[in-house]
Amino acid sequence: MKLRFCGAARAVTGSCHMITFDGGSILVDCGMRQGADAKSEYGEGDFPFVPGDIKALLLTHAHIDHTGLVPLLVKRGFKGPIVSTEATSKLCGIMLPDSAHIQEQDAEYQNRKNERAGKPLVEPLYTSQDVENTLKQFKPTVYGKIVDICPGVRARFTDVGHLLGSSAIEIWVTEGGKTTRLVFSGDIGRDDRPIIKDPESPEAADYLIMESTYGDRVHEVSTDEEKEAEFARVLKNGIARGGNIVIPAFAVGRTQELLYYIKRMLVNNTVPGLEKVPVYIDSPLGIKATRVYAACGAECYDDETKALARSGDLFEFDTLKVAETADESKLINEAKGCNIIISASGMCDAGRIRHHLKNNLFKATTTVVFAGYQAVGTIGRMLTDGAKKIKILGVPVMVNADIQRIQGFSGHADQRELLNWVDEIDQKPAKIFLVHGEDSAIDALKDKLEEHGYNVAVPGMFEEFDLESGEVYATETKLVKPAAGKEAKPSKASNIKAELKRLMVALIDAIQDSAKVQDLADNVSELADQLEQRLK
Repeated sequence: MKLRFCGAARAVTGSCHMITFDGGSILVDCGMRQGADAKSEYGEGDFPFVPGDIKALLLTHAHIDHTGLVPLLVKRGFKGPIVSTEATSKLCGIMLPDSAHIQEQDAEYQNRKNERAGKPLVEPLYTSQDVENTLKQFKPTVYGKIVDICPGVRARFTDVGHLLGSSAIEIWVTEGGKTTRLVFSGDIGRDDRPIIKDPESPEAADYLIMESTYGDRVHEVSTDEEKEAEFARVLKNGIARGGNIVIPAFAVGRTQELLYYIKRMLVNNTVPGLEKVPVYIDSPLGIKATRVYAACGAECYDDETKALARSGDLFEFDTLKVAETADESKLINEAKGCNIIISASGMCDAGRIRHHLKNNLFKATTTVVFAGYQAVGTIGRMLTDGAKKIKILGVPVMVNADIQRIQGFSGHADQRELLNWVDEIDQKPAKIFLVHGEDSAIDALKDKLEEHGYNVAVPGMFEEFDLESGEVYATETKLVKPAAGKEAKPSKASNIKAELKRLMVALIDAIQDSAKVQDLADNVSELADQLEQRLK
């Protein structure tokens, strides 16, 4: 049996891990590469395996860095079941169409530029139709139930408190009469978070594949009361500054948590004047996700949230406004005074949040509040690192706003919480593989785990571990391209049109040089003769 790391190996995004055994191969997660990870030599959309050879895909949770390439996997030939919790399935039902829409928009924008430059046209990574095909392959399950995945493989999903429906996945693989239990942590949440339950540890693990996002730090704010107090302090100061309070937030999870706290502050009058401040959700996906949270939380809500839900909608209050259309989003810019604007994406690399930052960052009265992790290379990371000037949507913008970062809202366990989660596994793993972290976080957590007596490995991208012999293979890093005819490509006519434009530009430039005109005429004549011969 072999374990191969096809993503999030010494990286934070693009989670994708492959188990290969006598019966074939299965994947755990298939995430989008974001920020600096998308700019690596591996790009944002190539697989180091043949998608059609994969028997099944299991998803730890719905965040795009764990699911964002699933439609591409299907587009390139994957036909197997996609197994997840019910809540993850429903969230993917809104998040993946949104991702496809972004892919299509980005391709359309790039093609307008390419046409002007006479360059070949591009296709989106995947389309809305690819997502529609993908959603048909989902096979939802529930927490705690052992389910058959394919011959020789069973799995069980355990709540890890990171997101509605998030899971650690225990996978039993039987090969040659021997059964091995592998546990994939997914993203581990934190105790005492609002709405969802606290993380649970699995009973046992032979091998543990574990995230390390915050492996090098301890959250300064931990309890529910401390988080609310810190958020209240930032809101009070923002209201006093008089300008907009812009909050980049992941549409799924973070947006709902922020609304929950704002409603609780309004009920308890924690922040004087907050009742007069309009609160905008400017994210179509965030609005849809809030409805999913309100409708399917019974399996995932903690006891306090269940009690609050019995008294009415968790996320509704009088000053809440939603901006579903682009025109409604633009109208927010005309709102006077102080407004709270919650918009996606959380790392500011896509979505409407970029327009709000462009329109507000240069104002000294603005407050920008970051309530989550910011990956290297993203606009969010630049701002939290203290950038004084950044480029947004191609426009340089001075940063005069007050940039605030609230640690307590992180959905990821810190170093201490990660160690506690591992220590609560009764049967200790023979080896822990650390993934999903920057180098500093991985190395710090590795040291701590080894102090606790664990055997720890840090895989590199595409490395494959033979779990029987203990050998490690630096597997072929040549990316597997889609088979000819298996994937839609720009039409030949489109490419010919673009290349002809390039040719015309080159001809016009060359004609300006009289010394080259005769040679050019001979070359053009020869090219015309060759084309005529090929077309006969």
